[in-house]
Amino acid sequence: MPVSPRIRPYDHVLLDLDGCLWVGDDACDGAVDAVAALREAGAQVLFLTNDVRHAPEDFVRKLWRLGFQASLAEVVTAGAALQFHLSGRQSSSAFVIGSDALVEHVAAAGLRVLNRTPFATRADVVVVGAHDHFAYDELRIATQAVLRGAQLVAATRDPTFPMPDGPWPASGAVLAAVETATGHSADLVVGKPEPAMYDAARDRLGTPGRVLAVGDLLEVDVAGARRAGLDSALVLTGGTTREAAEAADPKPTHVADSLSALVLA
Repeated sequence: MPVSPRIRPYDHVLLDLDGCLWVGDDACDGAVDAVAALREAGAQVLFLTNDVRHAPEDFVRKLWRLGFQASLAEVVTAGAALQFHLSGRQSSSAFVIGSDALVEHVAAAGLRVLNRTPFATRADVVVVGAHDHFAYDELRIATQAVLRGAQLVAATRDPTFPMPDGPWPASGAVLAAVETATGHSADLVVGKPEPAMYDAARDRLGTPGRVLAVGDLLEVDVAGARRAGLDSALVLTGGTTREAAEAADPKPTHVADSLSALVLA
């Protein structure tokens, strides 16, 4: 399958997941063929997501289930990006508000996780991400640790994420509670549109070349690409309208009705 002329100049393509490759549990029309065409054309593909509730392995399984070929090395979650950045810091211990997947990323970065120990308020770093069982006691420990001098690191500032029954609070809502309680802004926020996510993606790519970031949200995917110095492509399968795309500042480099319309000739 040949790719379109606007795709040919790119050596690497960063693909958002929800709203770009799939909506809910259904692949977007033509998206499977579009990803296959990118690979056939020789482009290196990475899948990027701000989701910190699930491990990269979960996304690999979903990609395959929906018909996409994918390896674990090609999936960069906000949790994996956070692991990349924590690995380069001189911290030794952490208190984590987040899912088991996020806790595992922090531990894999080499930090001792102090959750469920008497020393949690003495952690060097407080890591914040949303999870289903967020409790007041976690907010208390995080507050005390930050006020003792711990660095505050967040997975994302996303206020909500979509669910079938309506929006649910996301990591940004939990981060806002910690920032309000402590009077401290986060020292590092990793997920899109922050450049830290794209730094982790570039490290994962490993080779130079021209990069295109593709997603469905102006304020996340397009703004993030712009801040990282990358070209962007907005697909309209996630709810953003063409009128909004045309009025956006910054404008995406490319706009297409779908990933298929963007990629396939």
